[in-house]
Amino acid sequence: MATTPSQEAWEHLVNGVLLPGFSGTKLPRWLPDFPGLAGLVLFGQNTPDLTTTRALTAALHTRAPELVLAIDEEGGDVTRLQAATGSDLPSVRALGVVDDVDLTHLAGRLLGAVLRICGIDLDLAPVLDIASEPANPVIGLRSFADTPQAVARHAVAFAEGLATEGVAACGKHVPGHGDTAVDSHLALPVLDLSLEELEARELVPFASAINAGIPALMTGHLVLPAWGRAPVSINPRAHEWLRDRGFAWRRRHRRARHACGECGPRYR
Repeated sequence: MATTPSQEAWEHLVNGVLLPGFSGTKLPRWLPDFPGLAGLVLFGQNTPDLTTTRALTAALHTRAPELVLAIDEEGGDVTRLQAATGSDLPSVRALGVVDDVDLTHLAGRLLGAVLRICGIDLDLAPVLDIASEPANPVIGLRSFADTPQAVARHAVAFAEGLATEGVAACGKHVPGHGDTAVDSHLALPVLDLSLEELEARELVPFASAINAGIPALMTGHLVLPAWGRAPVSINPRAHEWLRDRGFAWRRRHRRARHACGECGPRYR
């Protein structure tokens, strides 16, 4: 006879899929109130300098060793660790223009080394979106290229570079945010493509990343009418597509939790 999970069990399950942020450079006081929390994401307010960041992540890992500590560090315009000065790494578009996957791998590895020293487990990068809409206000130079093959090639190389230093990668934004002209931080874009167009273009880099063993993927907050009216970020069709392509969340989540020393060989 099936039993109803306790309130404590439900809370543990819910906490296990949350990745919240917090204010400041000290441990959040509410952390003990969320047993089983999947992780935390750091932003510029948490990372004023590398020394402070390292002290914060060390304290968090000591308090809760199973926490996945994530950060949005893409290089170029999107940086948290160097928010005050700008990233030392070029934008990924510059890497795509040079079109040398070894150089892209090196950029990912150099970034991974910094993140590892700072105690970061998961990088919310690389961007797998295709730069197919010149008027896109939010992707732009964050995309490697305007063709799916080039984006796939360089994104996998970048993720492998991160993994070499023991940092897990999180590709984004399923099913592709490149062919939109609306900032999803401010409104809800619509990606009005057929399933055939989607499979032939936008989803190609994500499929390549899954085949390469990427540990995590982020969905985009946009509407894809071909998948229904719900935003992809809460649409079961996105999860179905990922599962159909062999993306196993539990296995990859466990890998992200034990990123250091474990990711690199699994990409090979």
